[in-house]
Amino acid sequence: MDADEGLGRLRALGFPEADAALLWEHFDDAERRGKASHGHARIAWLETLEFDPRAEPELVEESDAFERWHARGAIGYVVVARAVSRVLASPPERVRVVVCEQTYPTGALGHHVRRLADAGLVGLLTATSPARLASPDGGPPVTGTNPLAIGIPSSGGGPVVADVSMGAVTWGDVVAGRASEDDLVPFGGEQSYKAFALAVGLQLLVDALVREPGHGAVLVAARPESDPVPALRARSAGVRLPGDRASPKPT
Repeated sequence: MDADEGLGRLRALGFPEADAALLWEHFDDAERRGKASHGHARIAWLETLEFDPRAEPELVEESDAFERWHARGAIGYVVVARAVSRVLASPPERVRVVVCEQTYPTGALGHHVRRLADAGLVGLLTATSPARLASPDGGPPVTGTNPLAIGIPSSGGGPVVADVSMGAVTWGDVVAGRASEDDLVPFGGEQSYKAFALAVGLQLLVDALVREPGHGAVLVAARPESDPVPALRARSAGVRLPGDRASPKPT
């Protein structure tokens, strides 16, 4: 899918020009980074959903250390993008916690924390989703795949961006036709109880900070006190770190 087709389909869904552009940037960035589960396939998925493309999220509470946003019917991608843009426009003195209510779907969380890291801020972001993961011991699904993304800025070599879902596959893999819903289990095989524990912890963290039942997102943005990435890159002896683009394969 090229930009003309992608933007055209997003405009056809009713998104204003600026929101169509930010959604295309999000999806195309994921596609180019090899994350097809969060890439162009998401446009076709949006075409199956009901939402108000003109809805505008509202900042309902703010201080230097805390913000609360309410989606007001806006799709989650737009809510988180607005929240991150506000942090970039007015960075915290030290640290800020941002809670987004009624916010779903949120897409590739690494995309959002990379924006912060590129601007010199540390970012940590998690978000909840429909219950799709069951305990490794059995029973019904009790928690979302609840990804966690961490972005660390760097004075050289690019930021490190770790973005991990707690599922062996993501819902995006199902959307893209790369996996079935039966594959949605905690990652780790015999150690999958660890991923399940993280998913539950992240679920309850978000649920404890939102005021209304429903999916949400929690962002922590902070000014770094040091610059650890260059030293880590030196120690890694050229090993590809999370968030680095893969080297092109020889032709």
